[in-house]
Amino acid sequence: MIERDILDRKLNTKWEDVAKLDDAKRILQEAVVLPLLMPDVYTGIREPWKGVLLFGPPGTGKTLLAKAVASQAQTTFFNVGPSTIISKYHGESEKLVRVLFNMARHYAPSTIFLDEIDSIMSARGTQSEHEASRRVKGEVLSQMDGISRDLAGPGKLVMVLSTTNKPWDLDDALLRRLEKRIYVALPDQEARRDLFAINLKSVIVDADVNLPQLASDSEGYSGSDIFTVCREACMAPMRRLTCRFSPQEIMQMKSRGELDLRVSMDDLTAALKSTSPSVPRSCLGDYEKWNREFASS
Repeated sequence: MIERDILDRKLNTKWEDVAKLDDAKRILQEAVVLPLLMPDVYTGIREPWKGVLLFGPPGTGKTLLAKAVASQAQTTFFNVGPSTIISKYHGESEKLVRVLFNMARHYAPSTIFLDEIDSIMSARGTQSEHEASRRVKGEVLSQMDGISRDLAGPGKLVMVLSTTNKPWDLDDALLRRLEKRIYVALPDQEARRDLFAINLKSVIVDADVNLPQLASDSEGYSGSDIFTVCREACMAPMRRLTCRFSPQEIMQMKSRGELDLRVSMDDLTAALKSTSPSVPRSCLGDYEKWNREFASS
């Protein structure tokens, strides 16, 4: 089941697919990519980190960064969400964790990507915590210790790469094992311009489309928000056609090469106005504070 559900063999994500985030890319190349590509160099005092945490607001590109890492390092990529690990059957979740790490050892060099890790690795000792949850957390911690002991030697590295939108909820013992902690913040103006360019590269846009203006008008938007804006704008030309023509007439226009689906600045401006930022400004201070106290650079 693990192999069928989470082993991703067709990764082709490039660094260029991720707009900006230059600091995060630099740290990931140093901490993950180079050790995986040159394991004979990263020994002794240069031994690779046990794990890496990408934290920040939702929709900022954490998952895309993780896929770029695995793709560029040419490793086997295990894409693990909470639903893969959590089982309603007694003892099954711990067994799934063991199977996952054993498979990662088998396919090494490999990357175990634990998405939304706070869902399974929140702080222990709370009144609401169940015994089953404690056992799963203990198994994850034990397996993370095990990969650093068992896999010495070139080509045997297993890297744990994780993401969270709630870093303050994570268990302290886990944070000690996620030695590199990288803040993936909301995109700045230059990054937002690049995000609009990336999302619109596959469609025809009018000459009046002003990417710097769109970037300026979208302060506070995440990468996911900008994708939503672009998608909504790209639907506008088709929406105008469906108001005037039947589906059959539109298909005939397409066959004659007369289908005009150019995206205009007005389309993008309207989409921007109808799409609100998904990250409340009130949350950003919490991320900045946690970044100052716990992040790596």
